[in-house]
Amino acid sequence: MAEDLIATTGIAGHGSTRLPSVEVDSFNLELKEEDGFLGDRASKGAFREIFDRWRKPLRKTGKDPFGDLPSEQISKKALDDMLVGDDTEASAVVHSTIEEFAQELAHVTRRFLKTKAWAKTARIVVGGGLRDSRLGELAIARTEIILKSEDFKIDMRPIRYHPDEAALIGALHLAPSWIFEAHDSILAVDIGGTNIRCGVVATRWKKASDLSKAEVWKSLLWRHADDEPTREGAVKRLVRMLKELIGEAEAEKFKLAPFIGIACPGVIKEDGSIEKGAQNLPGNWESSKFNLPASLVEAIPGIGDHDTAVLMHNDGVVQGLSEIPFMQDVERWGVLTIGTGLGNARFTNRHKDNGKKAQNSSGDHKNGDRKNGEKKDKKA
Repeated sequence: MAEDLIATTGIAGHGSTRLPSVEVDSFNLELKEEDGFLGDRASKGAFREIFDRWRKPLRKTGKDPFGDLPSEQISKKALDDMLVGDDTEASAVVHSTIEEFAQELAHVTRRFLKTKAWAKTARIVVGGGLRDSRLGELAIARTEIILKSEDFKIDMRPIRYHPDEAALIGALHLAPSWIFEAHDSILAVDIGGTNIRCGVVATRWKKASDLSKAEVWKSLLWRHADDEPTREGAVKRLVRMLKELIGEAEAEKFKLAPFIGIACPGVIKEDGSIEKGAQNLPGNWESSKFNLPASLVEAIPGIGDHDTAVLMHNDGVVQGLSEIPFMQDVERWGVLTIGTGLGNARFTNRHKDNGKKAQNSSGDHKNGDRKNGEKKDKKA
């Protein structure tokens, strides 16, 4: 395991509990209720089920303003338009859906806040595709109001970056700060159950050393769910995408760091293997014989004049990391990502003795395995 660790990163363990600017107190916490996982009550599918249920009374009268389209095929933009449109019944259906979903999200959030891992959380950012809509913003705001009415001292806000870019930008915060002194960009990968997205992320470190002005310079998207590839086929396609981005970045004179940050579903082990939670990815990514970081280092052994380092973490964690520059006024904060399930992570900001944000240095990491979302530190 140690040999694999050095070969793929040379910086820290994958899925580390200690990152350059935060401690990851918990991630991928799976709370259960009698009828299944708690997070399923506030997922993308749950929102569509609630919406469909509110459409039923109108269907019975033959006056469904949404027509014959199945609920899951109606776009968020169409629902946003209905919110402010002239059709009062359609607007009422969307508002009712938002209210019921907010009640579910409040229930789920309440349960998280009552766990030991999420104690004293001051702020929660909400990511995922639903956030990229007016109805999502209203659901998040309504959830905050519900919780505050119950005396929970919590702020809830939509994640700042577009859902397509948050995890790519978050990957910057996996890297040690010394990388940014000689390079102005990194490669980032966001792996999901439907898509794989790769990007070149410009640090803009000279404009803001806290990475608050970072941006995605260019990204490539592949909907692997449409192609149903094998695991090996997916890796080969990912490598081609990364090599294409490397070529384009070099042509544009970017000083690309020899670093690839990866956001991936599941519980990520120190050696880069996946313990559980990758069931929606193509092929068996949880096999003990498969290691994505090692596969990428083998396929892309160097970037520029340096050996490639790859660091992988849970996708909810990495999406949340994009908010680090904007969370410095609180100590403990979390992220919920609304997708196929409900991704989650809780962070504590790291500080030096003088109160300033801690900077990372090589070897300044504690790595840990987690079971059921709990943190267990051990030395790498």
